Amino acid sequence: MTQHELQLLVEEISSSCFHKSFTHKAVFNNRLRTTGGRYMLSSHNIEINPKHWVEHGREELIGIIKHELCHYHLHLEGKGYKHRDHDFRKLLAEVGAPRFCTPIQKLRTPNTIHLYKCGTCSQKYERKRRMDTKKYVCGKCGGKIQKVG
Repeated sequence: MTQHELQLLVEEISSSCFHKSFTHKAVFNNRLRTTGGRYMLSSHNIEINPKHWVEHGREELIGIIKHELCHYHLHLEGKGYKHRDHDFRKLLAEVGAPRFCTPIQKLRTPNTIHLYKCGTCSQKYERKRRMDTKKYVCGKCGGKIQKVG
């Protein structure tokens, strides 16, 4: 899908679902990582994460566009456009837009677990982050902690 096709799709969804015109730009932004899209308050443009379209398809893309158009139209009307606002949640329900987008599986990295063990009492510790074994001691007996594996 090209930038031009995205622009046409956003304009079509805006007119069919919201019965209002979309007069600003809609663009793909490859730098977005954790979100499906973004509404820019200052410029009123909408940025879409192309990875969601590649991984989840057209229906997910339409849901993201509807979500961002809810922000867009409510902001221009001077109503509550933030996620916690009643107006925003009501409009989401009316147009059938999702509150959250489906996470991208390719970006998710498995959590590495660091294993530590007390040299005295053999108490085991699992940590997501590495720790300095010279700085900490066992909470059970006060013995030295050693990295396992």
